[in-house]
Amino acid sequence: MTAWTLITGGTVLSVDPAIGDLHRGDVLIENDVIREVAPRIDAPEAQRIDATNRIVMPGLVDTHRHMWQAAVRQIAADWTIGEYVEHMLGGLGPKFSAEDVHIADLLSGLEALNNGITTIFDWSHIVNTPEHADAAVEGLTESGIRGVYGYGLPRTPAPSWYTADAARVRKTWFTSDDNRVTMALASLGPEFASMDEADVDLRLARELDLRTSLHLGCGLLGGMRAITGMHERGLLGPDLIFVHCNTCTDEELRLIADTGGHVAISPRVEMQMGHGYPATGRLIAAGVQPSLSVDVVSGVGGSLFAEMRGMLEAERGWQNYLTLQRGEWTSRLELRTRDAVRIATMEGARTLGMADRIGSLTPGKQADIIMLAVDRPNLALINDLPAAVTLADGENVDAVFVAGRLVKANGKLLSHDLRNVQDRVRESRDRLLPDVATAR
Repeated sequence: MTAWTLITGGTVLSVDPAIGDLHRGDVLIENDVIREVAPRIDAPEAQRIDATNRIVMPGLVDTHRHMWQAAVRQIAADWTIGEYVEHMLGGLGPKFSAEDVHIADLLSGLEALNNGITTIFDWSHIVNTPEHADAAVEGLTESGIRGVYGYGLPRTPAPSWYTADAARVRKTWFTSDDNRVTMALASLGPEFASMDEADVDLRLARELDLRTSLHLGCGLLGGMRAITGMHERGLLGPDLIFVHCNTCTDEELRLIADTGGHVAISPRVEMQMGHGYPATGRLIAAGVQPSLSVDVVSGVGGSLFAEMRGMLEAERGWQNYLTLQRGEWTSRLELRTRDAVRIATMEGARTLGMADRIGSLTPGKQADIIMLAVDRPNLALINDLPAAVTLADGENVDAVFVAGRLVKANGKLLSHDLRNVQDRVRESRDRLLPDVATAR
């Protein structure tokens, strides 16, 4: 049976150049697909949703988040990357049970939806056992978000069951790439493992027809020139998502562009932990349009609106500094707020290989849509539409649709017993951080 929904009377930011912005517009949804976007749509048979005082736009896309850390939020807020590797990956990670991973993924997915993120890449380097992988997939799926499950190992060398289990997860959970949740490989890569191990990962991912995401250009590790080494081995390609790239050379960034690769940046974590200065402007100059990601939820909040602001502020600050060093005034800010919105939506979709399905309010695409309330004290009026989006936050996310299904309405998440989820997360935290639990 066909279900029609009409979102009517909102301010539409489509992120589709052919449609543009509509000061007053309607969006018509048929089941899970956007059918029409126009100033006015006549659809008397549709359920009407009043979008007055709302910005209607595509859902945000987070291309790299360690969702398994949701129960231990804030503990990494003062950590460097070295402390993170020591305490989180080396100390806490081995203590995580499969149930700890399941409830963390569920909570992290709900947090993302609450903040207007409709698609997320779960960089799940917590596969201590095959059961951990299944638990992560279950939690991610249960949350209701559109997701990419990134199967990843926490350490090197890989256990003997690794390649067979990755194939098992692919066959068991991801028989179709058209499902709401799909699979990728989260490789430790040549900086956190070895070039030979990265080679094995990439061959495995390509045998399973998966994209691979890997961290490169992370602080001093970037001096290994891993992208150059991968290029020499013929490993680069359009199925790769490079995370960070702060200390990669400009030539390496051009190699990514020339081979059709993608990059996910996390400016807030990168500036905090010491990855190097965010490479936003250098990536764009090299021909790579980056996507945005929150990264370490145990260190920063889960808002992609905050990440947009962090990206803009970091890149503008750097460009202003360079201009002043030349004894000049900055004449124009090159990275614009509209760029930030595109990077947080359409570029995220491209990075995940979903540009034909999500990322813009384009007829024929999936109805992944958010509505931002502008009748809140932090916005109140729309004087510049993309700027208003970058200045929004979770409190403004009034409604969220994923594949045409309403998962947040009137500022409240639907279909989950949040008290029960929070109780289960607290139990997980108490097992993992007994000293914190006792102090509270």
